[in-house]
Parts: sequence; C-alpha cells; structure tokens
Amino acid sequence: MERLPPDVVLDILSRLPITTLVQSKSVCRSWRSIIQSSVLVDKHLSYMAENDPCIIFQSHVPTPDQYYLADFAACSEGNKSLKKIPVSAIDATLVASSNGLLCLFNSSVHICNPLTMDSVEIPNLLRDHGISGVLGFGFSPTTKEYKVVEIIYRRKRLRLHPHPADSNPFQSQVRILTLGSSQWRSLGMAPYHFIQRPSQVTVNGRLHWISHPGNVVIYHRIISFDLTAEQFQEVPRADYMTLDRRFLDLVVLRGHLCVAATNASCGLDIWAMKEYNVKESWVKEFVIGGYLPEELRHSSYRVPFFKSDFRAVCSFRNGKILLKLMGKRFLLYDPVHEKFEDIMFERTLNWSKMVVHVGGLVSI
Repeated sequence: MERLPPDVVLDILSRLPITTLVQSKSVCRSWRSIIQSSVLVDKHLSYMAENDPCIIFQSHVPTPDQYYLADFAACSEGNKSLKKIPVSAIDATLVASSNGLLCLFNSSVHICNPLTMDSVEIPNLLRDHGISGVLGFGFSPTTKEYKVVEIIYRRKRLRLHPHPADSNPFQSQVRILTLGSSQWRSLGMAPYHFIQRPSQVTVNGRLHWISHPGNVVIYHRIISFDLTAEQFQEVPRADYMTLDRRFLDLVVLRGHLCVAATNASCGLDIWAMKEYNVKESWVKEFVIGGYLPEELRHSSYRVPFFKSDFRAVCSFRNGKILLKLMGKRFLLYDPVHEKFEDIMFERTLNWSKMVVHVGGLVSI
C-alpha cells in the first residue's frame, strides 16, 4: 500500500464494501486514518450512489426491533439475500435514510449508521403518542450538515366567521436540530398538514412531503423544505396533472422528483420533474399496467392491484423499477419491454417499515 500513489489507494478503498473497510480500521493507525478521512468518506459515498440502492426493512415479528438489509446490487439473479443489521434503538419507528445514516424515533430521535455501529440519541421531542406530526431527516450539500426536522400539528380554534384563506384547520409547529448541536431551534409555524404515509423524499438538498388539501385547495400540494435555507416552498405542479386525490405518492426515480398516482385501470401513472422546480419540465414518464401478467398470478392475486398498496419504490441502473404491491410483495418492472419479474427473498419477512438506503462510512 505504501508504494501506491495516494489517489490510487483512495480509489481502491472507495470500491470496497463498508464492512470490509470497518474491519480494516483495526489493521494499523495509518489505515484507520485513511478510512476515517472525509476524502475517502465522500469518495466512497459517491461510488455507492452510482450502484443500485439497498432496502432496509424493520420487522417486529417474531422478534421486535429486527432490521434487515436487502442488497440488490450484490445479488441480481435468483432469490434476494437479507442481511440482519444491528440497530440499538428499542421500540422505535424507522423514519428515513440519508448517506448511510438512519433516523428512527420513539420518545427520542435516534441517528445511527448500522454498518459502522455509530449512533447518537437526540432527546426533547415535542411529539409523543398523543400528538400527531412528522419527522424529517436529510443532508444539506451546501453546509455539509445533517438536520432533523420536527413538525407538530395543532388544531386551530374555530372562528365564527372564518376567512376563506384560513380554511386549513391545522397549524404546524416546526423545529429543527443540526447534528452536532444539542439544542432544537424553533422555525415558528407553517400552514401545512402532511399526509401520514411513506412519501418523504429528498432531492437537491430538500425534503418533500405531500400536503393534505384544505377546504379551498382542491388538490394535494407538494411541499419542499430547503435544508440549507430552512424554508418551506410549494413545488410547482403541471396544469395537466389531474391526479387522484386519495392515492398519491412521491418517489425518486433516476435522480428526479416523481409523483405517482393510480390510473383508471388501477395501474400506476408516474410523472417526473426533469428539471427541478421548473413547472414545464413535468412529463408523464411511465404508465404501468394494472394487472399482474399470467405467469405471476396466484390464487390470492387474481384481482387488480389495490390502489393503496401499489407503489413505486426506487429505480435501478438497468432501468427497471422496484414496485411494492399487495402488502409484502415486490416486483421488478421493465418499462422498455413492459414485463414484470417477481422478487423473492430468501426468507419470509413480516416487516412494518422500509426505506431506500445507500450505505456510507459517515460517522456521527
């Protein structure tokens, strides 16, 4: 290693699995210094982002607080392997993933890297089991900071003669915490009520949610939160996007912010914003059929997809899209040949939550 140029060493190390790099830190001090350096962390993360993403599942059956990683890049054919990963948070809910870090919450927020075993607990949440709201977690590429956003919903007092513009019955209290700081900061109130579903996505250093419409707004809105400026903004929506109000989802495919909604045949229409925050760049990119092909039908699946259970999860380098349907079932959809491939895991998994995950060496 000493005889190789430093840039060659970094290039070699950036292509190794995270578990191998973690073990290699024990070889000597110089290896530990290289592996922990920000240069290698960033280079390794860039390389990992070019590969197919993983999926992390949270399972409570038969044993609570079990977490599994499905690495699609490592096993492209046959049954997909599941690797059990250690997460120390007890009775927690999986929230989001960012650059290899997971965000979970119970009575506190927990941030951990399940592959390097780094973790930190953030107390003093306003949200508890009696208060509704959402948590957000992401990375600001401008400030190089990881931030946790807490949004709590409090119902407004009813007025005798409410103004039409004040038709939203909820007012959201917003707080934010930067990892490395011990203090939450208040960002005041925001007039949004985000839908409780796994639709938080991150694009261009901004978190995105679907906002529940009020009495005046007759369609769902996409609201972004800039992790650098720490401000909310409505994402422009194409005029022709006549989306089903009840069954709407956000997903990131090929690096683009996408909106998915069920169509008339109970299939899935997916719009992609080709140029971020430009209204005219929305295009309907995929129209996925609403029925399983004959070779994938089983006795319990001979019905159209249930709208609430038909979701796009992520995309892969070969252009295929991972779909979730019928609760625990997954398919790979090839949009070029319009074919489906059943995804089988090596073991039956009764999971409650899942997130798309790109592994990284980021330490907390």
